[in-house]
Amino acid sequence: MKKLIAASSIALSVLCSATVIAMPAPASAQEIYATNGHLFVNTAKSYMGKVSYQFGVRNPSRLIFDCSAFTQFVFAKHGVKIPWGSKAQTRFGIPVPSKSRLAIGDLVFFSVNTPGQINHVGIYIGNGQFISNMPSKGVAVSSLNSGYWASRYITARHY
Repeated sequence: MKKLIAASSIALSVLCSATVIAMPAPASAQEIYATNGHLFVNTAKSYMGKVSYQFGVRNPSRLIFDCSAFTQFVFAKHGVKIPWGSKAQTRFGIPVPSKSRLAIGDLVFFSVNTPGQINHVGIYIGNGQFISNMPSKGVAVSSLNSGYWASRYITARHY
């Protein structure tokens, strides 16, 4: 009987230690965020040519959105709730200290028409580019560092 108990005990300890060794390491917060960032970007890109822009509109059934309704819609597809309104979206998440620290999936905020006032939002896709829903273009990719948007960037948020 003692031999049976000893053998069972050894087998159980080998089995348990093998299970612990075989388990993958938990993902870091950065790895989880990077995965989510790519999900946000891929979802946003999937709506290129399918979404219309209309200021002040949030109509998911007809795919008509303003810029912040579009980012809200994209994030909601992955279970992340953010408010409607570009200025309201700056009150959530973690501030990004500088453009050089942007990560894929960050929300980027701009001032158009009124200097210093946040009134446009997009999703950073990497390589100095972002995707957003815009009048006359719909969902499109733009450069963050050159052209129209370069001087209009205000801030960004990690979600």
